[in-house]
Amino acid sequence: MTTNETVGPLGLSTGISLRVARSGTARPGEPTLVLAHGWSQDLRTWDRVLGDLRRAGVTAPVLRYDHRGHGGSESPGRGGATIGRAADDLAAMLTDHVEGPVVLAGHSMGGMTLMALAERHPDLVRARVRGAGFVATASDDMAEMRLGIPGRRGAFVARGERVIMPFLASVGDRAPVHRADPEGSGLHSRAVALAPLVRGLVFGRHPRRADVLSVAEQTFAADPVAVAAFRASIGEHQRTSSLAALRGLPTVVLVGTRDRLCPPDHARTIAASLPDAEIVVLPGAGHMITFERSQEVAAHLQGLLEAATAPELVPTSREVSGV
Repeated sequence: MTTNETVGPLGLSTGISLRVARSGTARPGEPTLVLAHGWSQDLRTWDRVLGDLRRAGVTAPVLRYDHRGHGGSESPGRGGATIGRAADDLAAMLTDHVEGPVVLAGHSMGGMTLMALAERHPDLVRARVRGAGFVATASDDMAEMRLGIPGRRGAFVARGERVIMPFLASVGDRAPVHRADPEGSGLHSRAVALAPLVRGLVFGRHPRRADVLSVAEQTFAADPVAVAAFRASIGEHQRTSSLAALRGLPTVVLVGTRDRLCPPDHARTIAASLPDAEIVVLPGAGHMITFERSQEVAAHLQGLLEAATAPELVPTSREVSGV
């Protein structure tokens, strides 16, 4: 599962210290899988995916980390909490602390961070990146989240979301994070109280209670000031054109049909900019497909790792529907 994973702080040349978790065995020429989580979450987003990868026999090195202001990472405050700065952190980490080729995968804001990396550090992407996974994310049009509600009600919800979501994250003190497993920050009454909203907002049908509580716990482990600033940065995210830097690479775009935050239209916009990408639509799944459909996510990331080590990259452009 996640045995032999080392977790600790890593100081970057960007001036920030991030919590980073490493596992796996490095072999010459084999890429490292780097996993970036979404807004208000942390590296625990990938717990089930990493476990499924290891159970499938994947021994490749995997690095997952907390964005600035999230989980166990240092917070930059409001001014430094932008997707662009998160991309600079990722670039610094890859340049100074990861050797050889990499496959990148990002969930939600993590996928947006990969796009910003391509925009701000195209030479690094061309030299090092061998595959990309975009998981429940978007390349633009995130100023308003209507949560799947049409018409005036959707517009009202979008206005309220900009106020309510940062407020929910700010209730109480930032919770500490001690370990990388689902029980890492302990169970708090705040997480239990937030669970019904989390369940309805970011999950599909019949989620596991432990998964819902983990997402709620991760929310409270983030710095509320950074969370609010990152939400504003998400609203300004317009990076469809930056995807051009990834053309020709093995790429997969995954989305759930019940994703209220980054619905399937966003995934199709990304895939339209990457003609060689495979788009995978998972029926009944919500935004947190790293929990709900971790086996499918893991299988497609394993496919990217295998394609990245193949003698020749043979892209296939198609859309498939998950089971």
